[in-house]
Amino acid sequence: MSKIAYINDRPFTYDNGETLLSFVKRNHGADAVPTLCDAPNLEPFGSCRVCSVDVALERGGKAKTLAACHTPMMEGSYIYPDSDNVQRLRKNIIELVLTDHPLDCLTCEVNGNCELQTVAARVGIREVRYPEGKTHLHREKDLAHPYMTSDLSKCINCYRCVRACDEVQGQFVLNMAGRGFDSRIIKGFDESFMDSDCVSCGACSQACPTSAISDVFQSKAIHADKKTRTVCTYCGVGCNLEVASRGDKILSIQAPFDAEANNGHTCLKGRYAFKFYDHPDRLRSPMIKRNGNFESVSWDEAYDFMVEQFQSIKAEKGPDAIAGISCARTPNEENYLMQKFIRSVVGTNNIDCCARVCHSPTALGMQRAFGTGAATNSIDDIEHTDCMLIIGANPTDAHPVTGAKMRQAAMKGTTMIIVDPRKIELSKYAQYNLQLRPGTNVALLNMMLYFIIKEGLEDQQFIDSRCEGYEEMKEEILKLDIDALAELTGVDKELVRSASMAYASAGAAMEFHGLGVTEHSQGTFAIMLIADLAMITGNIGKKGAGVNPLRGQNNVQGAADMGCQPHQGAGYLDVTDEAINQRYNEFYGATLPRHVGYKIPEMFDAAIAGDLKALWIIGEDVVQTDPNTQKVKKALGNLDLLVVQELFMTETAKMADVILPGASFLEKSGTFTNGERRIQRVNKVVEPIAGCRSDGQIIVDIMNRMGYAQTDYTPEGMLEEISQIVPFFKGTKWENLGENGRQWPVLEDGSDTKMLHIDEFKRGKGKFHFIEFKESAEIENFGKDFPYIITTNRELEHYNSGVMTRRTGNVELLKEDVLLIHPGDAADNFIEDGGMVCVESARGKVDLRARITDEVKPGILSSTFHFPEIMLNKITSDEHCSEALCPEYKVVSVRIRKSRGRKKAEAASRTQAEADTVIPTAMQGPG
Repeated sequence: MSKIAYINDRPFTYDNGETLLSFVKRNHGADAVPTLCDAPNLEPFGSCRVCSVDVALERGGKAKTLAACHTPMMEGSYIYPDSDNVQRLRKNIIELVLTDHPLDCLTCEVNGNCELQTVAARVGIREVRYPEGKTHLHREKDLAHPYMTSDLSKCINCYRCVRACDEVQGQFVLNMAGRGFDSRIIKGFDESFMDSDCVSCGACSQACPTSAISDVFQSKAIHADKKTRTVCTYCGVGCNLEVASRGDKILSIQAPFDAEANNGHTCLKGRYAFKFYDHPDRLRSPMIKRNGNFESVSWDEAYDFMVEQFQSIKAEKGPDAIAGISCARTPNEENYLMQKFIRSVVGTNNIDCCARVCHSPTALGMQRAFGTGAATNSIDDIEHTDCMLIIGANPTDAHPVTGAKMRQAAMKGTTMIIVDPRKIELSKYAQYNLQLRPGTNVALLNMMLYFIIKEGLEDQQFIDSRCEGYEEMKEEILKLDIDALAELTGVDKELVRSASMAYASAGAAMEFHGLGVTEHSQGTFAIMLIADLAMITGNIGKKGAGVNPLRGQNNVQGAADMGCQPHQGAGYLDVTDEAINQRYNEFYGATLPRHVGYKIPEMFDAAIAGDLKALWIIGEDVVQTDPNTQKVKKALGNLDLLVVQELFMTETAKMADVILPGASFLEKSGTFTNGERRIQRVNKVVEPIAGCRSDGQIIVDIMNRMGYAQTDYTPEGMLEEISQIVPFFKGTKWENLGENGRQWPVLEDGSDTKMLHIDEFKRGKGKFHFIEFKESAEIENFGKDFPYIITTNRELEHYNSGVMTRRTGNVELLKEDVLLIHPGDAADNFIEDGGMVCVESARGKVDLRARITDEVKPGILSSTFHFPEIMLNKITSDEHCSEALCPEYKVVSVRIRKSRGRKKAEAASRTQAEADTVIPTAMQGPG
């Protein structure tokens, strides 16, 4: 209920929980009270006292001077923000600060955008009456880091950087040392940013009111003539970015405080890894390969060649001899156009995207259980949950802003359960760490269900009213041999029991999972069991609960929503259904096929078999990122036509017949849909670099040349079309998305949906399933000769194949893929930390530098595939999820030995390869 207080004797209402500062700012304007230590995304601190106001309990009564930022409102109080007393106090405070601050404003990078400068002018500083300090003025600059800089002579000891590191990122790298004039900010153990545990998120730089902590892009400088709000191109968090530009140059990036997805925070990739956009390596002309070499050609020539080839292949072999792979990093509108081209113009359902190799089991498993395959809740629900269950994900590396929110919640007492083969960063905050053997998710999830049932912790009312199939599932679960499953997983059954009870007993429990669940032969089945866990405990349809996949790429959710999959068209509608097919035919003005097309692995099989003749790939480096590299290369080499639309000359682009230079996210407009179903506007910052075109317009151009009348690409126009065919986009309009977008389903009136399945599941009743654990064929077939298991992961600094991040300062922070190996395994194989290790599977071998660590258990190895010099996927297998055909990256049987070194091994490998085979000209790269 609103209460009354007074500002300068005028009455205003306030609500419980307001501070003096928020009350005055709300009623008298954002600049009504000056501040230095206050920031929008930080807790009130009260160190500078610049925000002090006079407060009396009655009109004309004796006033007391209080710090407005952390003093709660009092009913009937009289507040005087600019009394003579307050003005004298503020001026005195700023004068004292300036005694120990260099007065070099005209040459400072934040001149004109310095909060200290602004406040000094606001309080009327014309001279400093106190003697100059001798301490801060002689601090050395720290310029060793590729991004972060500091000049602590400019520090005013406001603690904002320390608090940002603590409260926003949760890294605790920054601190204050010393007392009085000797007090100063330190990093780690008083070292440089580069030598500390800094993760380069830039939260401290954005928080700093001066230039004491900044970055190499001088992101607080006022050189820009335009600031554009857009959405990050990296992971599925969907961080909003404010991009500063001048002319056709991007200068810097900050994070908007009012962004619901990221609340003024972002990671080093979103904030700093943008210089790839105009890197010298960018493709700048269409190219056609002739006689084994790429030749630059005009757009018309490239288009004519493509269209002639497509039409010839279609005429001779039929439409199913052509396929497309769309891109989860491009906007919804471009993905929609790509599937529309493949279906309406070519006449096949051979369309897929990288969701196949990451979260296709999530979509299928959740559709079987709930009726829809997207996150049930919003990330903000972390603030309302009592328990977080994180399975097969490393959020602080792969989804850093969400990971930071999880860490903050855990540090404040929220129960955390980690299920992962590795000790991840969040493991140290978790009460329960279930470090299972890779490939045994189904076994461990069955154990959790068993203990919940045995302990009588089911939510029977929810089960009876909202679900079906429970008794059948329960009967099978209770037959399980828990001791045998514990031995299989390598996790003590009592630890599983305790974790299960913690999850089931929580008032609200929120599940998150990543590729450590989906990229398995039983990936879809594991998702169905996660759904069982949520339903058996009633953790669906309420705040702080649900099943929430941590989507890998920025728009992998949107690519699937738009129909970039062979069995479902735009809006997840079944392509084999006669009524739906008729609806599509009428809408597109074409006859669409009713049989399911090829998934990506099936495309490779069909190419090898000679059935698939042409493939158009947009923005996916399948040679580096898809498993079993030699098989992928064999498939692509067997095509008559390979078109690759890319930013750079990737490993896949080297094999292309035609290369089309596309545009980066900074050079186009559209929408991305993040992992919580949030549809957000992507706004073009600069024009595409010379020679490149937006991916959407390229598709439109080809559609028109092949006889289908498609209007030129505009995000508004395409979104309007999408809203007419995708049911859950029905009320989505470009102009109504606003700064923070809408979470689908978006109703016709424009209202959105923060939470799914509140009263009823999409399929009616939630479906329980029993799934029996089955060992991976990789282990059964090769485990004896290849006794170690390697599992893949992602590092914070890079992203998938690293095509973009390797062309930024991130490469200075992480220069190569390394092999995580347990100390015992290293000793058994005479491997030293930093030494080279040969890792061999039944498919091939790679050489990696060892990092000896207890993050992995004995017998388990882990690495990444960010660098093409390694090509880790030479050793990954051809095993896939039995239901969704998602590759099993997480279970690869290998053997290891001390290596002779990468260069020697590569030379020997080349010599052997040259002796065994002659590479066809069509497979050679340019030059």
